[in-house]
Amino acid sequence: MKKQLLLFYISICFLVSCSSVKQTEKALNTGNYDEAIAIAIQKLRTNKAKKNKQPYIQMLEQAYAKVVTRDIDHITYLKKEGNNANLERIYNAYLKLQHRQEQIKPLLPLHLIEQNRNANFKMVNYTQDLLDTKKALSTYLYNNALSVLNNARNKNDYRLAYDDFKYLDNITPNYKDVRQLIDEAHYKGTDFVIVAMSNQTDMIIPERLESDLLNFSTYGLNDLWTVYHSQEAPQTSYDYRMNVDLREINISPERIRERYLEKEKVIKDGWEYLLDENGDPVLDENGKKIKVDKTKKVYCEYFEFIQSKAVNVVGNVNYINLRSQQLLDNFPLASEFVFEHTYANHRGDKRALDKDLLQFITLREVPFPSNEQMVYDTAEDLKAKLKHIITTYQFNK
Repeated sequence: MKKQLLLFYISICFLVSCSSVKQTEKALNTGNYDEAIAIAIQKLRTNKAKKNKQPYIQMLEQAYAKVVTRDIDHITYLKKEGNNANLERIYNAYLKLQHRQEQIKPLLPLHLIEQNRNANFKMVNYTQDLLDTKKALSTYLYNNALSVLNNARNKNDYRLAYDDFKYLDNITPNYKDVRQLIDEAHYKGTDFVIVAMSNQTDMIIPERLESDLLNFSTYGLNDLWTVYHSQEAPQTSYDYRMNVDLREINISPERIRERYLEKEKVIKDGWEYLLDENGDPVLDENGKKIKVDKTKKVYCEYFEFIQSKAVNVVGNVNYINLRSQQLLDNFPLASEFVFEHTYANHRGDKRALDKDLLQFITLREVPFPSNEQMVYDTAEDLKAKLKHIITTYQFNK
């Protein structure tokens, strides 16, 4: 059995190995050199000196030589074009060349047994090329983003400038006044929304409800380009207004529904010795008297009371462009909260009751919540629906 399992394991390993070799070979032959390099590196991280790893060494050498030649030719072409817009592509190409080398270095040397030589991987110091390209790219990005910022015609232009400044700060931290320009571009590219809540119902809305709905810090919003304010901030020019209009609040009467049940059950009620037809105890194989359960029929009347009260809040949310005073969109907003409490009394033997009924006989009637509390209890559901509207609405469609 052990021999069969060993042969099965060896067969599986052989099939997986063949599959990986073919996968690497396919990637190499179709020009997906980095994929071939990634597979080969993964396979050579362990037991690189084993004979079955030789195909990966050969293909890694071939793929590396081909991809380096291709990248260098591409960089040469981009440089000859003389277009500063190519600087980012040149910079990223140098980064790839450097990263690829760093992945292979820990594996070296890799020996090719049949050719009795170490595989050849030409390693080049790209540090100066990277520094020179990064310097030129930083100057280009700064001037280009600054031009976009100074000549912006709309918020999208400010956002484009912001992206370029952020990228520049990423590759060259603290470059000139980029941090200040990032803040400026972000502020000017942000949509500021003032939120107003109106009560068009015949009821007084609890202050807690309005406060909760307009407390945007609890919504977990994470939108880079949209800021909601429930109160106007000084020196802030608002782009949009979001109106939360509550139009109806419907509260049902306080109700108590009753239910009556009669329950019967045969239950265990102690034990007795098993007797034969002559009235003598029956013995087991060990000579001991056999015990049997005594049963008893019990009866119980069950009186159940269900207290209920419901509230329904209906409204809508609309967005208005404050520059054009046009209605942009309108969304329905509705929520319902139901108060329900069950308690029960019984008469008779409660052992006749099912478990799902027993839980209620220990409870008693509770006061109904006030109308104000009922309306406030819709807050969590209203907040969830309002958050969904906020997070899914796009101003610049």
